[in-house]
Amino acid sequence: MMRRWWLLIALVLLQGCSAIKLGYQQLPTLSYWWLDNHLSFSDNQTLRIKESLENLQRWHRQQELPLYANLLNRTALISLGNIQAQDACTLWSDGQARADRLVQESLRQTAPVVASLSPRQLSHLAKHFGLKNEEWEKQWLRGTPEERLKRRMVMATERFSDFYGDLTPAQTSLLQTQMNQSEWTPEWGLQQRKRQQQDLLATLQKIQQQSLSSAQLEAELFGVWQRWFMPQQPTEAAMAQRLRTQACQNLAEFHNNTNAEQRQRAARRLRNYERDLQDLMRP
Repeated sequence: MMRRWWLLIALVLLQGCSAIKLGYQQLPTLSYWWLDNHLSFSDNQTLRIKESLENLQRWHRQQELPLYANLLNRTALISLGNIQAQDACTLWSDGQARADRLVQESLRQTAPVVASLSPRQLSHLAKHFGLKNEEWEKQWLRGTPEERLKRRMVMATERFSDFYGDLTPAQTSLLQTQMNQSEWTPEWGLQQRKRQQQDLLATLQKIQQQSLSSAQLEAELFGVWQRWFMPQQPTEAAMAQRLRTQACQNLAEFHNNTNAEQRQRAARRLRNYERDLQDLMRP
């Protein structure tokens, strides 16, 4: 739930330049609809959460968009040449830092509404999670292992083609090899998804049952956010770290197998994103 703003921003950026400005302007409304679908706000909560989301967008436009634009600029520059796995991981870490800051401010803005959630609303959230998990299982766990892998391959190919342009047979083959060697499995993904949901629900129940200060509430929920990316259980934490390392290595390897025209296309896309963010920053 807390990462919704970060995901919405990322999705807007991935839609292409023509959608960024319109999508960003609608983020408070989109966020409200998403949250209300999960929690079914009361009238009083609706007024407060809408105001919080408007304030959050105002803060984000002033404080964070310049940092996003800088990140896009740096990414565009390095995308013109070969990169190392560490370069990809550094960009990931920089993006994660921006996400962390967004979550912290989101919690500060919405803490009063979170503190007012009722048992009925938490039950509604748990049921919603159950329904979404069923959809996730249908998408990722249905069929044979070969069929599941094929669906993942189709999505990965579409994603890279949208960014770099048409892929060569050799590039498609490289993607297939990387997919075959990936340690990620749908079973592990579902396990982590459920772990994250239960962690959030347990923390919300704790907040509901105890009289916490705003600072304590924010710290509890920020801890949930951090555990989503780095589980506390050692074997799960080690797996998460391996997957991140592998993702950085795969991205660097794939990028280094693109040609000059494809890199120019990627750099132009990133610079167009940057220009749109610059426009959004203007009064």
